[in-house]
Amino acid sequence: MLGGDFVERARRVMRAGGPRVAVHLRATKVNARHLYELACRLADIQNETAAWLVINDRADLALTSGARGVQLTSRSISPREARRCAPTLALGASVHSEEDAQVAESAGATWLVAGHVFETRTHPGEEGRGIAFIEHLAARRTIPVIAIGGVRPEHVATLRAAGADGVAVIRGVWHASDAGAAVIDYLSAHGAPGGR
Repeated sequence: MLGGDFVERARRVMRAGGPRVAVHLRATKVNARHLYELACRLADIQNETAAWLVINDRADLALTSGARGVQLTSRSISPREARRCAPTLALGASVHSEEDAQVAESAGATWLVAGHVFETRTHPGEEGRGIAFIEHLAARRTIPVIAIGGVRPEHVATLRAAGADGVAVIRGVWHASDAGAAVIDYLSAHGAPGGR
């Protein structure tokens, strides 16, 4: 995903979505210096477009680059610990169960990314948790629930009706021939009548 045109593709995504879209910078095989440089470039685009930049796992890089948030995973520090060192950052937490969601919410997460909902190549051989998983989490949360995992535009209305506040996608945008147009497709589906 971090090919030579990554920053320009990210710019198109952020321009297309403006404040309704967040780019989640996740690059586990990139060294910290390069990741920081990328984050700073994307933070400039964030400021131009009003889109959000969210850094995976690294609250320190999110703070120093000017990103709006950090997405914490099961291997990250807890939202409570992140809040102590980064009180101004929005904190997302990746969750895969009701217990994960309870812990993250009580520890101060700003939103939950919940999945995987549908089968996806990111989790080969694993069945998706399904729309009922989102419905269950959303009914018990006071913070936004974002559905992830195999989500296509045609799933968005059903996920919103189940209580999802938004969706997170990888291939649906980054593997599209026109990433900006793909964002518009998802946002149009999100704005369609029928969601909660």
